[in-house]
Amino acid sequence: MKREYIQVRCSIYEKKLLQRRAARAGISLSEYIRATAFDKNIVERITPEQLEIYQMLVKYKNNFTRIGNMFRKRDPKLAKTVEDLAKEIRTHLKNFKK
Repeated sequence: MKREYIQVRCSIYEKKLLQRRAARAGISLSEYIRATAFDKNIVERITPEQLEIYQMLVKYKNNFTRIGNMFRKRDPKLAKTVEDLAKEIRTHLKNFKK
């Protein structure tokens, strides 16, 4: 149980910023401040819009990979370009997971 209080002075802007960041992480303001004070990694929650975009990127990557496989024998240059695009999308997806 947490029974002790610590009062911290900050500006209205700082308070709103802290509240917004805590809300994005899906935790209370107190929990957010404690986590940042102890150097814990705070991960923001994914919004439904971000999840939808992530799923769309996964579909694009899969489609570009398939297109690259189709053109591999006929036009190797085009196939290479499409494969590079699919790899670039995959890189962005991996960064999104972090």
